[in-house]
This record gives sequence, C-alpha cells and structure tokens, in this order.
Amino acid sequence: MSTTMPKANEPRKWYILDAADKPLGRVAATAASLLRGKHKPIFAPHVDCGDSVIIINCEKAVLTGNKLTQKYYRHHTGWIGNLKEIRYDKLMATRPEFAMTLAVKGMLPDTTLGRTALTRLRTYRGAEHKQQAQKPEVYEM
Repeated sequence: MSTTMPKANEPRKWYILDAADKPLGRVAATAASLLRGKHKPIFAPHVDCGDSVIIINCEKAVLTGNKLTQKYYRHHTGWIGNLKEIRYDKLMATRPEFAMTLAVKGMLPDTTLGRTALTRLRTYRGAEHKQQAQKPEVYEM
C-alpha cells in the first residue's frame, strides 16, 4: 500500500465565513484552518493545499471578556522610541478587517506557506463582498 502525496495544484474552493455576533478568535481559528487545508483528508503540513476564505461582517465580531479595553495592538516603526499602540476598542471601531487579518495571521505558521495562505484571505467590514464570480460556499461554524 502506498501513501498518496497531495499536489499543490489541486483545485481550490472559496468559503464565506460570517463573523456577525461570533467571537473574533473563533472565526479567525476557523479561517486559519481552512486556509491551511486542515479540513481536507489530503492535508499534509508541507504542502499548500488550503482553500480561499472570505470573512464578512468583521465589524460585528465580538471580543469576549475585557479584551476591548485591556488588549492592545502594538507595532514598532523602526525609529527610536516609536512603539505605537492602539487599544482594541478603537481598532475594532476604525479598522475591524485589519483586526481580523491580524488574528488569522497569528494562527498561521511563520513560513512561506503561512504567508502564501494569508494572500488567499479576504476580509470585509460589511456583508457585501466582491468575489461573487468565484461562487463561494457558506461555511457553517
């Protein structure tokens, strides 16, 4: 009996995740799993066999507990003393799709496979998206 190896040129599907009234981390974990291809029986950690994901209603995602007031997004500009930080209540009010992308990025591996998988993620603030031509399927969490 031989082991079958997945190919990277398998056809990819498109999935829609609705983040309305769901925890941000739960939606991000589901998206990261779909982007890596862990839901497929042919999954192999060294092959890029994941699907494309569209996340809609990012502004309606919820953060549980005190994360809105206690969690910060921090980044450094590269200049001395320029550590920028923004609290998640302001980040979710101004750029909710960026907050969702950050959460998904943190759940993907820090390799070329993870960076490639992140290019197949599309996040939208509202319920409208531009990928109708790809005929995406709604993924139930």
